[in-house]
Amino acid sequence: MSEFPKRLLVAIVLIPIVVGVIYAGGPALVTLLTVASGLAAWEFFRLAQARGARPLMGVGVVASALIPVIVHARYLGLWVPSVAMVALAVPLLLTVALFARGVAGGPMAAVGTTLVGVLYTGGMLSFAYALRYHDYVVDAKGGTMLVLLPVVVTWLNDTGAYLAGRAFGKRKLMPTVSPKKTWAGAYGAVVASVLTTWLFAAYLLPPTAQLSLRPLGIVLVGLVLSVAAQVGDLAESMFKREADVKDSSALIPGHGGVLDRVDSLLFTLPVGYVLLGAYLVYRP
Repeated sequence: MSEFPKRLLVAIVLIPIVVGVIYAGGPALVTLLTVASGLAAWEFFRLAQARGARPLMGVGVVASALIPVIVHARYLGLWVPSVAMVALAVPLLLTVALFARGVAGGPMAAVGTTLVGVLYTGGMLSFAYALRYHDYVVDAKGGTMLVLLPVVVTWLNDTGAYLAGRAFGKRKLMPTVSPKKTWAGAYGAVVASVLTTWLFAAYLLPPTAQLSLRPLGIVLVGLVLSVAAQVGDLAESMFKREADVKDSSALIPGHGGVLDRVDSLLFTLPVGYVLLGAYLVYRP
């Protein structure tokens, strides 16, 4: 089977499952985010290892996978970690690195790479849970729609970039990082993102979440989410180019790895959470 039918088949199967899990929320959503975070962290650390870094792979994967669980526990009021407890992670990681690697094994570099990997994967993906249970959300439909806004904007942002790039793309955006990306594609992505945000604000958020965005909010949310999505994509392209690989792994047939699928979402989910908190308005 060629690559396109594989990609299409996987998308047809996965998209309804992911949307259903987001709607279900609770343990189902936490399980999805935990698995995705752990796998994405594993892929990130493999990319780092390809360039000679020595992250604490096992510790990092477990820590990344645990972040959605901790966020869920905090939401339920079962455990609310303090700033001091979070800060303890750094000396604990240094201790583990010292005993596991010794001074000659570069414990500081190992801890730095591990922390970046954990925050970049599990930390960012956990904002999907935060959006699902946003303070403005009153039911499952509303929470699902708030998560889907940055997700769908991210997907259509890629589509807008592809179409505009094919039609008008001449000047390269960052040829040393991603040779196929053009300035025309970047502008097309912004237009697609703003239009998608307007669609949500006008037709999808009001009936499902009793929420909307004012015109300025639509433009700002669409624009900033588009930039965030493109930066997220370029960031992972940079990691892969540095590691000299095409995909982060081959876990998803036709799609590469988990990190390849969520690279833009790692930026748009937290950015979307902040922007929607600032610009959402009540609309009965």
